[in-house]
Amino acid sequence: MGVEEVPETRYAFVGDDRVAYQVLGAGDMDLLLIGASGDALEMRWYWPPFADFIHRLASNARVIMFDRRGMGSSERASGEAIPSWEQWADDVRAVLDAVGSQRTVLLSGPDGGAPAILFAASHPHRTRGLVLVNAAASWIPAADADLYPGQNEQAGVREFVSQSWGTPAIADMSFPDSAKDPAFMRWAMSSLRLAYNPRDAGALLAEQSQMDVRHVLPSVKVPTLVLHREGYPVPPVDDGRYIAEHIPGARFVVLPGRDVHLWMEPSQPGVETLEGFLAELHGSSTSDRALASILFTDFVGSTRHLSTVGDRAWRNLLDSHDVIARTIVEQYFGNLIKSTGDGILATFDGPGRAIRCATALRDALRPLGIEIRAALHTGEVEMRGSDIAGIAVHIAARILDAATPGELWVSAAVPMLVAGAGFAFDVRGERELKGIEGTWQLFAVRA
Repeated sequence: MGVEEVPETRYAFVGDDRVAYQVLGAGDMDLLLIGASGDALEMRWYWPPFADFIHRLASNARVIMFDRRGMGSSERASGEAIPSWEQWADDVRAVLDAVGSQRTVLLSGPDGGAPAILFAASHPHRTRGLVLVNAAASWIPAADADLYPGQNEQAGVREFVSQSWGTPAIADMSFPDSAKDPAFMRWAMSSLRLAYNPRDAGALLAEQSQMDVRHVLPSVKVPTLVLHREGYPVPPVDDGRYIAEHIPGARFVVLPGRDVHLWMEPSQPGVETLEGFLAELHGSSTSDRALASILFTDFVGSTRHLSTVGDRAWRNLLDSHDVIARTIVEQYFGNLIKSTGDGILATFDGPGRAIRCATALRDALRPLGIEIRAALHTGEVEMRGSDIAGIAVHIAARILDAATPGELWVSAAVPMLVAGAGFAFDVRGERELKGIEGTWQLFAVRA
């Protein structure tokens, strides 16, 4: 392949961190090609079938590719630990902003499936369509779906990946047919080793194996195509079928073959299906509903506090609270929806930052003699100008009613979405929430 056919690697910034990306093509549609964890950006051009696939896509679209932070040519993520998918979403937004892309189609393989689903649900205004190849919404056995991720399963994934990374042992799971070609194996193993070292690969994939986004699927409101190889082993084809059945209007297509990537043989059925889907997306509209992490806080004993300090001092205290709250919410890239009089309502792209924000706000207000309690739920909201509405908002408010002073209580939707980010939770049991059907398993974020 000639040098002129390989796009220049550039860098987008997430804070002080640099994210490597490339752009090829000049079509009227943007397509974000999300590589697998071992798919190093610079290595794609050294395997002709992969390069040909990219060029074919670029004949009708502007193809955008990147290495997530910590992988390949991108720098490691710095700052406070947040879930890897929230970092991934930051990387995506930074790259899209750098290339001037307002809306893009997400094309993702297995280990990028859950982050892509979350991004599409959380950012419908930035997502034109979603294509998932050999993806799963959950890697956790159904019997354990309602429990906080277990350490045994995570340790097993970490050990397997760390031992097999960059060796032929991993081929049976990812590309059993292509592994028969010695030249391909040399290229593929080099790509894996250049993308991550074995320890980092094991840690990342162990964390991702604990994600469960099944409850998010109904919140995906963008056109969706789910492709799954009939013989792909992990996850099996039924996992792809489950995704398509639970995303409204999603199309499900079973493809021949056993290998992970769409460009691997037999490639023609999948590529033609993808091209047909992209051709139908022109003029697709955005939704006024999106996935959000909803944070409520309020003062503990506000009435008693008011009677103790008096009206003027109380107003001054509220003013100080509002300034601190706005500053901290902005610091954690949240959206302050409104002040509730003695607390706040804010939304975040993901629950990791919301937890960090609630903890920082609690600690910042204590020197003022203000004790707060907080509640967090991740669910679908309706955007109404600068306000939000929907059942998820009511759930978060009712969790706040149940929360105890000084604690942040969360719904069961939250722990699965922050696995691997260093958060720990204490079970607070099944609770009835006023006006909400059924009982709800609640957790408190451990200090």
